[in-house]
Amino acid sequence: MTTFFPITRAAMADLPTRFGHFQIVVYLDAEQKEQIALTCGQLHTPEPVLTRLHSECLTGDIFGSHRCDCGEQLAAALTAIQQAGRGVLLYLRQEGRGIGLVNKIRAYALQQQGLDTVDANRALGLPDDMRDYRVAAAILTDLGIKSVRLLTNNPAKITGIEQHGIAVTERVPLQMPANNYSAAYLLAKQVRMGHLLDSRLL
Repeated sequence: MTTFFPITRAAMADLPTRFGHFQIVVYLDAEQKEQIALTCGQLHTPEPVLTRLHSECLTGDIFGSHRCDCGEQLAAALTAIQQAGRGVLLYLRQEGRGIGLVNKIRAYALQQQGLDTVDANRALGLPDDMRDYRVAAAILTDLGIKSVRLLTNNPAKITGIEQHGIAVTERVPLQMPANNYSAAYLLAKQVRMGHLLDSRLL
């Protein structure tokens, strides 16, 4: 099933980075949120495109938080795309699994008191995961991508774009070793949210 989700391609430019050379494409979604695609190489070919759907994480991506593996996953995905010579990373504005920065920090405070990431969300009256992948599927479609090799540990991302018309031909694991701060968080994602993680790295 393909679901129409309105997006507008708003701006585009070359973007040299420490990971390599990308093209950055900025989209506006129906709520006028800025969604970002970083692309590398020729995407308009029949072969599945190496793809990462990366949800925004200010604390991990920018500040290098040890509470999660988001920043490390972002760097690893960009590196993998450059090594493949072809791929796309979508930077989706879905902070804190969609609950926003304020609620994410409130959830962190509850985790400091002993709750895991799932129970912290529920204590705030919020769903475990509020992310929606319609905008991701719409952007991939706009880029001419019909099938992907998805860099993810989360089966919900596969379902999330497949139900909107993007075929996932392969799941490519993207697991970072746990640290003293992230181990409980990653374990909760594995046990309670169904993420496909290697327990030897937890």
